[in-house]
Amino acid sequence: MNNNFRNIEDTRISISELMLPSHANFSGKIHGGYILKLMDQIAFACASKHSGTYCVTASVDTVDFLNPIDVGELVTMKASINYVGRTSMVVGIRVESQNIQTGKVKHCNSSYFTMVAKNDEKEQVTVPGIIINNEKEMRRFLEAIKRLEMKKKRQEEFNSDNFVAEDYIEDLEKYNVKIEL
Repeated sequence: MNNNFRNIEDTRISISELMLPSHANFSGKIHGGYILKLMDQIAFACASKHSGTYCVTASVDTVDFLNPIDVGELVTMKASINYVGRTSMVVGIRVESQNIQTGKVKHCNSSYFTMVAKNDEKEQVTVPGIIINNEKEMRRFLEAIKRLEMKKKRQEEFNSDNFVAEDYIEDLEKYNVKIEL
């Protein structure tokens, strides 16, 4: 069992950046790909700060763009470790934008990046555990466990050699799909 634990608060990271016209898409809003790039950077920084090692992105879960971001707004991203496994960490990221003239703040995105710690030989390495200090941190840890369990269950159900398409035809009838098996 890992005897090395870190407080979540000690590895939290926050970054802010003014959104420029060069970050905009054709409709004049900030390009989602640019926001994802920033999110990947802060996830890397948070996971590396926690683990003390180089980290790579293994997966990204739940990227919902809730509100558009305008040119000239200040985007702030806050990242913290929500869950740790043996070599992986789930970094929770909250993205907010602020109109710097009016002060109005919008929640734009919350997402979860799974990061894996690596050594200089690119081999996975054990990461420190986390110390849960409050109910919010406990809830986030438990939510991460549930997301992992749901993902594993979904993979088992649909990657199985036992998958039978006919068992799902009725489930698809209410969707905009035509089945021609």
